[in-house]
Amino acid sequence: MVELHNLDMAVWQGRQDPEDGELALRWHDRVRPWQEDVAPGVALVGFACDEGVRRNKGRVGAASAPQAIRKMLANSAWHLSQPVYDSGDLACEDGDLDAAHDRLAERVARLLGEGHFPLVLGGGHEAAFGSWSGLNRHLKQQGKVGIINLDAHFDLRMKLEQASSGTPFFQIAEQCAAQGTAFHYACLGVAETANTAALFARAESLGVWHVLDEAMTQADLPELLNGLDAFIARCDHLYLTIDLDVLPGAVMPGVSAPAARGVELAVIEPLIAHIRASGKLRLADLAEYNPSLDQDNRSARVAARLVHQLTK
Repeated sequence: MVELHNLDMAVWQGRQDPEDGELALRWHDRVRPWQEDVAPGVALVGFACDEGVRRNKGRVGAASAPQAIRKMLANSAWHLSQPVYDSGDLACEDGDLDAAHDRLAERVARLLGEGHFPLVLGGGHEAAFGSWSGLNRHLKQQGKVGIINLDAHFDLRMKLEQASSGTPFFQIAEQCAAQGTAFHYACLGVAETANTAALFARAESLGVWHVLDEAMTQADLPELLNGLDAFIARCDHLYLTIDLDVLPGAVMPGVSAPAARGVELAVIEPLIAHIRASGKLRLADLAEYNPSLDQDNRSARVAARLVHQLTK
C-alpha cells in the first residue's frame, strides 16, 4: 500500500452545476488520490520547497505554490479523457535539499514505473534536478533524454558547496558526464540581461541550444518549431520544465524574478502543444510560482492554465 504524506484532498472542491450533468464537471470532481494499481494517468507531485531559492538569494515563498495551484485548478473546467491523481507534497523543512531531491526522484521514478505521466508542481526551480533524477533512475540510461527548459535563466551556475535554484542544469550536466551519457539541453526564452557572460560561455561549452526572449515572438513561431523538431529528433525521451518567470512580468508577477520582457503565452502554449505531440514527453514540471508575490491570483490562474495545456 502506498503511504501518502502531506496529501490534502480537501483542496479539491469548488462549484457544482448539477443542472448540466456530466458535461459540467470540474477538476475537483475528477482528481483522485494516487494509490497502487490504479489506471495510468497524470500524477501530480507537489515539491513544496524553496530552499534552493533561498540559497540563490531569491525571494522565498514558492514552497506554498503546490497547494495554491491545486486550489486554482480545482474549480477549472474538466476536459480531459485520462485520469488525474494527486500524490501529495514532498517538502524540505529541514534545509536538506539533497535529501528532498532524492525523495522527489524516488516518487517520479515510481510513478513512471507505474505508467503515469508525472507533473511536478514546484516549488523553486531546484525541483528540476529531482525531477530529472527520477526520470534518469527510471530509464536506467536507456535512450537519449532531451531537456527543454522554458526559462529566462540558464540555471547553469556552478554548484560549488551547495545546490540552489540556479544550479540544476549544471548538476544534471555533471551527472551525465559521470555516467557517460549525453547532455541534451535546450533553454528557450533566455533574457540576456539576466544571465552573465560566464553563463552564456558555459552554455556554449556544454552545447546548449538557446533562444533569447526577443527572438520568441508569434512571428518567430515557424522557426522555433523547426528548431524544436531538430532538437526532438535527436532524443528518445523528453523532460519539459517551465520556469514561470519566462512569462512577461505583467502576466506572471508572482515569481521571485519577474521578467522585464518575457515570452507571451501565445508563444509558450504552441511550444507545449508541439512538444506533447511528439509522443516523447515523459515528465514535466512547473517552477517558481510564489503565491506571496501574486496579484489577484493572476499568476495562479496562468499556472493552472499551463497544467491544463500539459495534460489535455
